Amino acid sequence: MLIGNVGADPEIRYVDQGVAVARLRLATTERGYTLQNGTQVPDRTDWHTVLLWRKMAEIVEKYVHKGDKLYIEGRIRYSTYDDKQGQRRYMTEIWADNMEMLTPKGEAASV
Repeated sequence: MLIGNVGADPEIRYVDQGVAVARLRLATTERGYTLQNGTQVPDRTDWHTVLLWRKMAEIVEKYVHKGDKLYIEGRIRYSTYDDKQGQRRYMTEIWADNMEMLTPKGEAASV
């Protein structure tokens, strides 16, 4: 489960038999705090790649934009590939099973 802000407008593409796939970057932030000894621990932001399929992707295409706040439930998928230079690369993606838009309707989120 993730709650975060969309970092850029989602990328939408259509694959076999017109199945929609949306890819978006979601930023989640853990707020900073102060330890008892006065040490400041800063905010920490993590970026997640989220894939949404079929009907959810079509909804994302119409209604989700940069800065919107989303709630995502999904599964973590790990994969590897070799880049053009032959280097092994690792990817972690969230394959969404459920999504809820948390930005109020008609309100553009500021980034």
